[in-house]
Amino acid sequence: MDLTIRDAQQQVDEWIKTVGVRYFNELTNLGILVEEVGELSRIMVRTFGEQSFKESDKNKDMADEMADVLWVLICLANQTGVDLTTALEKNFQKKNIRDATRHLNNDKLK
Repeated sequence: MDLTIRDAQQQVDEWIKTVGVRYFNELTNLGILVEEVGELSRIMVRTFGEQSFKESDKNKDMADEMADVLWVLICLANQTGVDLTTALEKNFQKKNIRDATRHLNNDKLK
């Protein structure tokens, strides 16, 4: 079964209310989001950039770090009343209008 964004928001909310007790406040979750993005960045810089892995980095899983980022983003969306499905649909519409030819005409991308 595929998990939709809306389903993910509902499942995270249910988990928080049963296992997690309650949401951390929004600013705490924002800080956690930044931390998780930093952990993802660390792996990506070492995988695709010039930095080498430290011994402590070698067992890190990029997919798991991406899921951590998504989890906290979903928490923030739930806390602030954002329907991420609707938000993403609107974002696609915005990009399709604004960027209809922008990238095709960008010499840097050729």
